[in-house]
Amino acid sequence: MKVLITGSDGFIAKNLALSLQQRQNIQVISFNRESKTEDLSALIEKADFIFHLAGINRPQDPAEFTRGNVDLSSLVCDAIKKCVNETGRHIPVVFSSSIHASADNEYGRTKLAAENVFATLASETGNPVFISRLPGVFGKWAKPNYNSVVATFCYNIAHGLPVTVNDPQYLLRLVYIDDVVKVFTDLLEQEIKPGNKQHFIKVVPEYNVALGEIAESITGFREGRNSLELERVGTGFLRALYSTYVSYLPEQDFSYPVKQHTDPRGSFVELFKSKDSGQVSYFTAHPGITRGGHYHHTKTEKFMVISGTARFRFRHMLTDEYYETVTSGDKPVMVETIPGWAHDVTNIGDEELIAIVWANEVFDPSHPDTIFSKLDK
Repeated sequence: MKVLITGSDGFIAKNLALSLQQRQNIQVISFNRESKTEDLSALIEKADFIFHLAGINRPQDPAEFTRGNVDLSSLVCDAIKKCVNETGRHIPVVFSSSIHASADNEYGRTKLAAENVFATLASETGNPVFISRLPGVFGKWAKPNYNSVVATFCYNIAHGLPVTVNDPQYLLRLVYIDDVVKVFTDLLEQEIKPGNKQHFIKVVPEYNVALGEIAESITGFREGRNSLELERVGTGFLRALYSTYVSYLPEQDFSYPVKQHTDPRGSFVELFKSKDSGQVSYFTAHPGITRGGHYHHTKTEKFMVISGTARFRFRHMLTDEYYETVTSGDKPVMVETIPGWAHDVTNIGDEELIAIVWANEVFDPSHPDTIFSKLDK
């Protein structure tokens, strides 16, 4: 299948093209600012599907609104109509419109006019037409100070630059680029039949988020490198926002140091802290070294030896019941510490012991819940 993308050097188009290039049966044809308008008709004749993403939203001359939004759409529709009339072949087309098509301004009026051009194409030829009135789109490769305020905030904060929030309560309607791409590419999998009416397609989920909340979240992402605190970035809006923020990091910030605590026993490094699921650290121990020798009332931990061999010992604080187990980096085994049981870990191998430990709570020096107690059979 040959897929034509107009505006191929734009933010949405770059993400769409990359997704399409992952498919073996798709050949992407590009049309952008550097292309010649007179070549557009020939490109459309080759296409099996069209994503018309080209448009103008911030021109230096207001007349560019009409040229970039209406006139170019007319050229696309004329070429499709010519193909239908001469060959009987329909070419499904997706037009990227805007929620501002209902606004009383030059941008909105020209977007609406372009929609009408495509609606006319559908009614006159039966060519399948899909219109997506997109709200603000955010994600990787959006241009700061141009495509979206999210891109601007992410870029500035990632580069240590200030951001301006004039109205923190102002609500933005947003969709994430991956969701846009999915809705668009899903159309390629459908059986599309000719029809004399355009179809409006909606991208979901749509997020309604306050401007101040966005700036605060992105600032938190940056500060998390020092605090080690992880935000809840696994689902929903924060997942998309965090991925977007990270995409704006300069190369020299792809890595960053974390604090290492060392003593004669080895080293200890805190890796991540969460608001409600504890923290993750790792430690090393030289051969023969014992760490721990304490118990907790409530705190629990999970240990995983990554390299070396360790003996874990446990003693019940009331009954003196004793238990021990040996694990090594050769076989992944999780060892849990139990409230009310004193415990320690000893490197019984000949090489450095390296182990990861998760605690169900972030360490609080003022309330450590860690009471010294030696282990003896």
